[in-house]
Amino acid sequence: MEKIYIKPANLFAPTGYTHALAVDGARRLIFVSGQVARDREGKLIAGNLEEQTRQVCKNLLAVLEAAGASAADVVKLTTFVVKLKPADRGIVLGVRNEFFDPARLPASSLIGVDALVEPKMLVEIEAIAAIA
Repeated sequence: MEKIYIKPANLFAPTGYTHALAVDGARRLIFVSGQVARDREGKLIAGNLEEQTRQVCKNLLAVLEAAGASAADVVKLTTFVVKLKPADRGIVLGVRNEFFDPARLPASSLIGVDALVEPKMLVEIEAIAAIA
């Protein structure tokens, strides 16, 4: 399976994501529902944005592994942050870069929302992965 990172010469060089990613030869696409900051027992990690993002990424990787994929197979991430502020971008990207190779980032969207399904939830991340 070949991943083609699309970086248009006439656009700015993004940080924290890739403009587009094409996948040739994938035999399986995995659509991961939005993951939240729950631990193994289902208890919400009542931490700050950084702590919750770290738990969300751990959960996301656990789902990918169960599906036979890894962080390297992710081609699209969508991140939802409650009451998104400019400083939150650095927090989310900093934690995400602990789990994803900063040199080969997937296509991504970071979206501010008023709320998630529970009042203490601060972040939710969904993903699409492609494996050969």
